[in-house]
Amino acid sequence: MTRPVARLLVVLVGLLAALAVAGPASAHVGGEAAGSNFDGRVLAVTPEVDGLTVRVLQFGDELELVNRTSDDVLVPGYEDEPYLRIGPEGVWRNANSPATYINRDRLAQVTLPERADAAAEPDWVRVSTEPHYVWHDHRTHWMSDSQLPPAVAAEPDRAHTVFEWSVPLVHDGVPVEVTGELTWSPPPPPWLVWPLYAAVALLAVAAGLLARTPRPLGALLLVGAGAALWHAAATPEPPVSIASHAGAVLSALLPAGTAVLVAGLGARAARRGRGVIAGLLAVVLGWLLLVQGLPDVDVLWTANVLSNGPQAAARVAVVLLLALGAGFVAGGIVAVRRFRESDVPGHPVAPGGQLLR
Repeated sequence: MTRPVARLLVVLVGLLAALAVAGPASAHVGGEAAGSNFDGRVLAVTPEVDGLTVRVLQFGDELELVNRTSDDVLVPGYEDEPYLRIGPEGVWRNANSPATYINRDRLAQVTLPERADAAAEPDWVRVSTEPHYVWHDHRTHWMSDSQLPPAVAAEPDRAHTVFEWSVPLVHDGVPVEVTGELTWSPPPPPWLVWPLYAAVALLAVAAGLLARTPRPLGALLLVGAGAALWHAAATPEPPVSIASHAGAVLSALLPAGTAVLVAGLGARAARRGRGVIAGLLAVVLGWLLLVQGLPDVDVLWTANVLSNGPQAAARVAVVLLLALGAGFVAGGIVAVRRFRESDVPGHPVAPGGQLLR
């Protein structure tokens, strides 16, 4: 092993160790499902209130309310009892509201404590000092993980509006209604898309196994970097109420930025005929792409994708992250074994690994 390669290995091991501390989940802001056949959205807030915004998160599983007004917003529970109070001084939650405990489980499978009484005097407990809050609301999503809605079960190959929903609010004593809908869309047919995933992965392996020079592998490295960059740029903005908003964004962008750097170095090495270095960097890039793609793997078999860009582009980006990621790990290892550090630029390597003079 030459000294430059040894130094590169030390740097790469340190890089992988640092990123391993962050963990794969850091590549996806929010840390929950990235794909679903269900989707929820807010249709209207009536009447409109300047400074008050409500949006759906996680395909209908959560609501986020941001109150930039000078007055509190009261969110009633399922029995019309006081549940949340969100205002300029922060957020209070009623410890006597049954909704406080029901909302802890996605399917409301909880045992209510004795104190949970919709008719009891509110016991307000401060849960935030900021004027915004995210909570799970059973009025906005389908309450089963094992059974589809009847209309969907009858015609699973069609899109459906599962139901329209309504969440009441009270702002400064004035009733406000948030209305929305939950929809369902059929997933992409597996017989059409899975062969494409396999083909992309095999292409990366072939670049390391069969190519006469490392240049095809270098070109694919740039494709992988482009997918990583797009995936990071299209990542939805995290909830306003997340503990460290800037930190969440940074942790999502870090693997992509590192991937671009590694891909650039690998492509440069490939152009210069440095097959060993290009192969090593391909292995590292493959790991980085998998770090970004694995948390979003559910988009491969679901209809809707969490993305700020086009759904099709978001799904293609994840396909490239996963397929090229796996392919680079395998193809890079093969390339390291095939190409020698003594390769001279302009002298290609035959499929058997011998220099072509």
